[in-house]
Amino acid sequence: MSYRIVFAGTPEFSVAPLQALLDSEHQVVAVYTQPDRPAGRGRKLTPSPVKQLALQHNLPVLQPENLKTAEAQAELAALNADIMVVVAYGLLLPQAILDTPRLGCLNIHASLLPRWRGAAPIQRAIEAGDTETGITIMQMDKGLDTGAMLYKLHTPIQADDTAQILHDRLSPLGAQALLDTLNKLESIPAEHQDNDQACYAAKLTKAEAQIRWQDNAEQIVRRIHAFNPWPMAFTLFNGEPLRVLEAQALPGPQHDNIGQMILLEKAGVDVAAGQGLVRLITVQPAGKKPMSAYDFCQARNVIGQTLE
Repeated sequence: MSYRIVFAGTPEFSVAPLQALLDSEHQVVAVYTQPDRPAGRGRKLTPSPVKQLALQHNLPVLQPENLKTAEAQAELAALNADIMVVVAYGLLLPQAILDTPRLGCLNIHASLLPRWRGAAPIQRAIEAGDTETGITIMQMDKGLDTGAMLYKLHTPIQADDTAQILHDRLSPLGAQALLDTLNKLESIPAEHQDNDQACYAAKLTKAEAQIRWQDNAEQIVRRIHAFNPWPMAFTLFNGEPLRVLEAQALPGPQHDNIGQMILLEKAGVDVAAGQGLVRLITVQPAGKKPMSAYDFCQARNVIGQTLE
């Protein structure tokens, strides 16, 4: 069955699902995305990735500041959509909006609900040491990612997965899950979430990006990978911020000299954590491009120095 679909999304994660709909038998009648925002050094107003794709296909683009006004709600109703597909849109949908499409609003969420409801499910899954994550297609309700689940696809989380790597794997998986769901939408049994199993994926902040060397090595490395590409984990070397893009946890005992760089070799520089060692592989000094930790340290007498 072919549906009339309104698509709502903003960042790069939303692009693959929109492209999948455009390539399918379904009709995308309009695209909602957040208003253009300043970006880059020139702070030039820049359309979202979703808007850019929509314009390439001559789709109507709507960019309301919010969806609470009667005007915005009437605008959606006039589109006469069967379904609204929402993917990282970034605006709250009032109940009047949720009730407007004939078959309601579907959300593509980047976790295996009810685990990791909220703004940063990809990053929090890595940080927590989860061994798998995935995509959940959810029938939206007025709660925060609390709607009934319709379909799931799973993917493992590898030890070296950064948030960017996992993001890039989950986006096309979301597109696949969406099409699978639409193909059998009106016969899929909805599964209510078990709220007792839910956990919240809080939005990331720059304040939590500084590495805590007193933590164990595995915790530190998970955070380094979870915070890549933003806010990017960092430490202080001689009082200057040093971003850490890639690292490896090495088993070992507890250390007295926490944060001390104790071994340098081609593979990287090993730093004493609260327990075990963290091997820094790729770093980025302030104002410079990413480089291997070996190259950064080779030009400096780092062994015995302590990172903060």
